[in-house]
Amino acid sequence: MSTPAVLPHVDAVTAVLTTAQLTVYLGGAPQGVAPPYVVLYPDPGTPAPASLADDRTRFVGVLQATAVGATAEQALNVMDRCQQALSAPLQVTGRTSWRPQALDGQPVRRDDDVTPPVFYAVARWRLRSMPQ
Repeated sequence: MSTPAVLPHVDAVTAVLTTAQLTVYLGGAPQGVAPPYVVLYPDPGTPAPASLADDRTRFVGVLQATAVGATAEQALNVMDRCQQALSAPLQVTGRTSWRPQALDGQPVRRDDDVTPPVFYAVARWRLRSMPQ
């Protein structure tokens, strides 16, 4: 068995958010893109032991989603759609995934460092999977 990778998990999250008709970027949005959209910031994840044999085939990682909108209401609407899309187990090829576990979030905020200003809401989920 090979060590699990983070990218197939990020691809699975991107797929469910895209299916929810959200525009998704990884690690940042291109300059000049108009909201609404979602930016994903995944950590690299951790291969976790699946047994006392220390076979590191389970995956555990945390993914942050930043929902960006032209208004506070739009950012919250995008986050609501993220929450709904991430309410079922992810489809990661060759793996069985748990449903993403909501961890925490931050209040919606206004970003005046860009023109025009945008609003964003942040939430984090724990992703977990094991080989099928």
